[in-house]
Amino acid sequence: MKVRQITINVALLLFLVVIVSSCVSYKTSLPYFEDIRDSVSGEFNQGDYGIKIIADDELLITITSMVPEATAMYNLALSNPATREGLLKTTQPQQQTYIVDANGDIQFPILGKLHVAGMSTQELTQELVSRISKNVDNPVVRVQLVNFRVNVLGEVKKPGAISVSKERYSILDALADAGDLTEYGERSNVLLIREVEGKRIYQRMNLNSSSLLTSPYFYLQQNDVVYVEPNEIRRENAKYNQNNSFKISVVSTIVSACSVIASLVIALAIK
Repeated sequence: MKVRQITINVALLLFLVVIVSSCVSYKTSLPYFEDIRDSVSGEFNQGDYGIKIIADDELLITITSMVPEATAMYNLALSNPATREGLLKTTQPQQQTYIVDANGDIQFPILGKLHVAGMSTQELTQELVSRISKNVDNPVVRVQLVNFRVNVLGEVKKPGAISVSKERYSILDALADAGDLTEYGERSNVLLIREVEGKRIYQRMNLNSSSLLTSPYFYLQQNDVVYVEPNEIRRENAKYNQNNSFKISVVSTIVSACSVIASLVIALAIK
C-alpha cells in the first residue's frame, strides 16, 4: 500500500508541475499619468492643435454678408448629395464641398484656383476674407474640415473609425470615444501612425507618463491611426488558448504514464 501511495503522490506532483509551469504571472499598470498621482495640482503648457489642410481633404466653405446677394456668387450651388459620405443617402439639398486635389488646390468660384495645402482652416479663412473684401463689404467666411476622422484599433472597447466634428481633438478624446482601453491594453506603449507629406511616420506614447500632455503628438490630425497593443497577459492568454488542447494532451499522457508505472510497481511489489 505504501508503494501505491508513493506512486499516486508522484503522479499528482507531475500533474501539478505541468499546470503551474503553464501559468505565468505578469504585472500590468492600469492608471494613467502615474508620475503625478501624488500631486495635488500642477500646470502643463498647451501644444498646437492646428490642423493643416492636405491633399484629398474635403472642405465646406460658406460665404455670407449683410447683403446675401453680394456673396451668392462665391458659394457653390446646392446639391444632393453634398458630400462624399452622403452618396448613398437621400437628404435635402445642401451646399457642395471642395475636394483638395493632388496638387493641394481647389477651384473656387470667381477667385479661380487656390492653393490651400499646408494652410490651417483659420489661415484659409483669413485669405478668403482678404480677397472677397475687395468686392464685398464685411464678408463672413466659414471654413470647416469635413473629413476629419481617426482610427482607433487594438485593445479598446469600441475599436473603429471616429468622425470628428472639431479640430481640437486629442488622443485622450479618441480613447474616450473608443470606450477607453480594456484591462489588457498596454498603456505604456501606444502607437500613433500619421501621414506627413506623403510619408507615414509613427510615434510611441506612454499613457502612464504625464509627458504625454505636452507631446507634439497629443493632438491628433486627420487620418491618424491609434493602435493599442495587447499586454503580456493578453498575449499569454492567447497563446494558452491556442495551445490548450496540446497541453491537455500532454497532461493526459503523463497521467497515463504514471498509471502504467504505478501498475508495474504494484505488480513487482506483490511478487
